[in-house]
Amino acid sequence: MNTPTNFTAAVCIGRFQGLHLGQLAVIRRALALAPRVVVVIGSAFQARSAKNPFTWVERVEMIRLALSADEATRVAFVPVRDHYDSQRWVDAVRAGVQAQVGALPPGQTVLVGHHKDATSTYLDDFPGWMFDDVGRQGELHSSAVRDALFSAAGHPLEPALAALVSQVPPSTVHFLRAWAQLPCYTALAAEWASLRAEKALWAGAPYAPVFVTVDALIQCADRVLLIVRGRAPGQGLHALPGGFLEPRETVYQSALRELHEETGLHLLPGDIAHALKGVRVFDHPDRSARGRVITHAHHFDLGERPLPEVQGSDDARSAQWVPIGDLAGMEDRFHDDHFHILDSFLGLTA
Repeated sequence: MNTPTNFTAAVCIGRFQGLHLGQLAVIRRALALAPRVVVVIGSAFQARSAKNPFTWVERVEMIRLALSADEATRVAFVPVRDHYDSQRWVDAVRAGVQAQVGALPPGQTVLVGHHKDATSTYLDDFPGWMFDDVGRQGELHSSAVRDALFSAAGHPLEPALAALVSQVPPSTVHFLRAWAQLPCYTALAAEWASLRAEKALWAGAPYAPVFVTVDALIQCADRVLLIVRGRAPGQGLHALPGGFLEPRETVYQSALRELHEETGLHLLPGDIAHALKGVRVFDHPDRSARGRVITHAHHFDLGERPLPEVQGSDDARSAQWVPIGDLAGMEDRFHDDHFHILDSFLGLTA
């Protein structure tokens, strides 16, 4: 097929959490530039949440439905998880693209997108790829699509969908109408409303709030201690025991307090201090749906010993010792970036 450029492949990167016409325009620009297009689906493999309600497979379906049959045959999709590590993420994107189109010489691949704000800096992280800036494609963002979808919970859905018809492909309207019938819709809408109310409390603050939290990764033999969250956000999802830093506590003291409150685990001060293997800060701006949340994760290794008795309480619906070998298969059941925290300490993914 003849194209107006010498590009062999074009790449589009996005989360596509509610496909709109601006995103579709980017994909069609890529189709005009190269015979083969790779769409990288970010934030893949995560649990459903108000921010990431659609699985990566559902997002692929949304995009495919918006393309013509000819266009769809020229597009391949690559799901990439959020590594919260720029170089590791870039390497994963490059590897995924290469798996689809092969190893191409510099200048044969074009990255199509737009430098809209600070969230677009990743577009500069691919030396050897040419860049095509498509410019601003309207004012709608995927967050507005999700807001319209979830604000309709408990009300007729059609007026909300009608408000989107000029901004999203017709196929996306049909997709959202069918998707809203899934059992997860009501719970996700409730989480969306909870987060919206929480953020409204800080709307009058002179500066955007920055929250400090703590988490405890407790390892014992071949298992780790996890809770199941009892309230939104992330209700019903697995997480590390943790919570907000108290004003008169160190992060270490807060980690031990939250651990005891949520799991009932209590060890002698000397034993728990000896078990501490490391503390890492996780501060990616997008790691939490609540906003800017910086956590201090404490890794404790209790060694080879009988598993201490635990019981969920406070914010935890339950607490349990989970085999480390099971964690890699549970990625889509974790709250926020807690799978990434476990991966960082335990090396769960390649």
